[in-house]
Amino acid sequence: MPAPIKVMVVDDTDHVRNMLTSMLTLDGFEVVGAASGGAEAIDTLDAADPDVVVIDYKMPGMDGLTTARTIREKRPSQLMIMYTAFIDPELERQAVDAGIAVCLGKVEGLASLEREISRLCTALF
Repeated sequence: MPAPIKVMVVDDTDHVRNMLTSMLTLDGFEVVGAASGGAEAIDTLDAADPDVVVIDYKMPGMDGLTTARTIREKRPSQLMIMYTAFIDPELERQAVDAGIAVCLGKVEGLASLEREISRLCTALF
């Protein structure tokens, strides 16, 4: 049996971060980190060593794009998914430029997020 996919969740909203952590764990993913903002995610990234980082866009201090760019500088091959309530073509373009592999709207739901995490990691491993 393959090792579970390791995920880090970055979202400033406590209940969203906790729900994602709980549901991903229940569905067989290994949540190796949960951060309430970009700076915390960057500080704990190496110790957590996730396969995929799921990043919210709108966060105080450091937004998801800045977080993604910083992660890309630190870990050039890190897989990242932007999972946000706010999404439009311009944000998607900027996200791709920042190194984000996939942009998903939260309205698309957890099943879509889990499918994309699995698809990205299956293609990688």
